[in-house]
Amino acid sequence: MRLLIVEDEKRLALSLAKGLTAEGYAVDVVHDGREGLHRASETPYDLVILDIMLPGLNGYRVCAALRAAGHDVPILMLTAKDGEYDEAEGLDTGADDYLTKPFSYVVLVARVKALLRRRGSAGGSPVHVVGELTVDTAARRVHVGESEVTLTAKEFAVLEQLVVRAGKVVSKARILEHVWDFAYDGDPNIVEVYVSTLRRKLGAPLIRTVRGAGYRLEAPR
Repeated sequence: MRLLIVEDEKRLALSLAKGLTAEGYAVDVVHDGREGLHRASETPYDLVILDIMLPGLNGYRVCAALRAAGHDVPILMLTAKDGEYDEAEGLDTGADDYLTKPFSYVVLVARVKALLRRRGSAGGSPVHVVGELTVDTAARRVHVGESEVTLTAKEFAVLEQLVVRAGKVVSKARILEHVWDFAYDGDPNIVEVYVSTLRRKLGAPLIRTVRGAGYRLEAPR
């Protein structure tokens, strides 16, 4: 899952990004409303965390512009303001949820997971079964047969990209884009390292390499 944080308080934004990255999400951060609108319009994010008081373009206008353009990405609004009018205005512009500063990080993570779960359930079951493999993307649990397999956050994120497109080829570039943030400039072969680890934990025949194209998750014949 790839998230965008649009927040001009840099320390807060980077702190949220660090925590959400540890949860297994790929996180991009921008500090300006216009840049946030551009990023959210051009990149298929799974969720946007959007501050209201932003330079360039405030959060209300960013949210309204995204909805007017037909983008249905879940939006969690953040604001230092408090009051029913502000909350109503945020929700009227198309936000899905609203959190007033200061807030608990635990509460923010819970809201993020709830929004992603809601979106996942709207698009189908969060439980994916491929042969002996069962992946619950909402509960973030993986089983092979009756045995539960423990994965790191990044391992699960790579597997999630494969299992939601089971039977189809997923390119290395797509995995990089959705599991690592846009600022990642390390070795792109990191994907191969994680795929190798998943094969070892889940069973090598589950993930096939399609030469020159990417990887495909499928039940072994």
